[in-house]
Amino acid sequence: MKKTFLLLAACLLPAVLPAETVTVYHTSDVHGFFYPREGRGGFGALAAVIKDGPEDYLLLDSGDFSNGTVETRNSKGLKAVQLMNKMGYHAATVGNHEFDFKDKGVAPILGAAEFPILAANFYDKSTGKYPAHVAPYKFFEVDDVKVAVIGLANRVPTNPAKSYSYGKPLKALEKALKEVEKQHPDVVLVIVHDSLKDEKHGTQSYVGDIGRKFAGRVHVVMGGHAHQIFQNEYINGVLFVESGCYLDNVSKITIETDDETGKVVSAKSELIPLIVEKTGEDEDMKAYADSLREPGVDVSVGEATETLSKFPVKEGVQDAPLNVWIADLLKAYSGAQIAIHNNGGTRVDMKQGPVTRRDLIEIHPFDNTVTLVEVDGKFLKKFVKTGFAPRSLFTYSGLEVSYKLNKKGKVKDVELLVDGKPVENRKKYLIATNSYIAGGGSEGFLFKKIPAENKKLAGATTIRDLMEEGLKKGPLSAPETGRIHQR
Repeated sequence: MKKTFLLLAACLLPAVLPAETVTVYHTSDVHGFFYPREGRGGFGALAAVIKDGPEDYLLLDSGDFSNGTVETRNSKGLKAVQLMNKMGYHAATVGNHEFDFKDKGVAPILGAAEFPILAANFYDKSTGKYPAHVAPYKFFEVDDVKVAVIGLANRVPTNPAKSYSYGKPLKALEKALKEVEKQHPDVVLVIVHDSLKDEKHGTQSYVGDIGRKFAGRVHVVMGGHAHQIFQNEYINGVLFVESGCYLDNVSKITIETDDETGKVVSAKSELIPLIVEKTGEDEDMKAYADSLREPGVDVSVGEATETLSKFPVKEGVQDAPLNVWIADLLKAYSGAQIAIHNNGGTRVDMKQGPVTRRDLIEIHPFDNTVTLVEVDGKFLKKFVKTGFAPRSLFTYSGLEVSYKLNKKGKVKDVELLVDGKPVENRKKYLIATNSYIAGGGSEGFLFKKIPAENKKLAGATTIRDLMEEGLKKGPLSAPETGRIHQR
């Protein structure tokens, strides 16, 4: 009777499928942040986390690794690649900021990488083929599991891609998948420098369509660009992961496959905060990162009496203290009626306490100068309205913006005041903005319509120089906000 009971119990137990596990670590938008900030982040901490994990794994990056700090700026991205080589990255894709050093800076970055640069939609204009050191996909063996990784580049580079062109990402992915599937991979991963939900850039993301169109063929999509965090988001069973920015975190993705059939059984992700007290730092990687530090930039140039946030701090207000301060600096320097600062140009907060040149470079790593532009009120109204996507992409000095929200939460009835008076369509206004936006870069695309004769440099001083000069005048407190507010 006992034997019969045991046999029956065994039959009633759920079948346990033998499985193989693939571990993938993912980063994105590192932007040259090699070292911990306020006890968090850095390659030493990342190396410590990976060392505590399984011996066989993949380490992948979704782009924007080559600029954002003094080390990357001064080396034109090469120090970032050196560190990624040392870390043993298995592959990365091409972000928009890989073009911060223009076309001539791209090839050296690609050539220095000892890991594959994957971008199925990225081409050399002169040949129509993939550029040197770029491939659409790469195969890896991880614990006897055959893994294919496909890359998709961001299509809006920070500087014009004169030597390069881009294809439609979903079309390029379809082509790459057909080639990959001939080799019968067990797992297919996609790294892409675009976001599942990109409100920051005001663009309709195609990334979710990967799950809608390629379910069953793609298993995990790892994105970036918008500096957002997504864990365990699924569309038609496809796992979507984004890991934030500045190496504050790493995502650990665990994929289980059936040992007999090779099919994916499950995929899940976990965000690991790189808090140094908890993770520790790998001494070898920390020492190597420290050897790449730029000298002479960790000296104080002023003091902030409180933290100046790059994000709004009041309900119903869309301008932030740090962006307001920068916009005011532009207006005072240029003598313009109105100054426009693109919020995306402010990369991190200004923390309370001593402020160093390194801090200023991390806040604004671009060597932008100030450009004066003459526009009419009609252009100004269109520019401001277009800048809501849905939150304002810009901060203004000398201009008050008020708006209402409709039932769906969208901005409507935008009103503009200059010196307390409504903006007039035919009236001319002198605007100051940074040279990148004035040239039509990124969210400043409307400035491409302004004739060149209506633009002129306000001087050779960079925005970062203006910030340093402002700090030298005395301790800095957060300015009042409310210039962009809901009625």
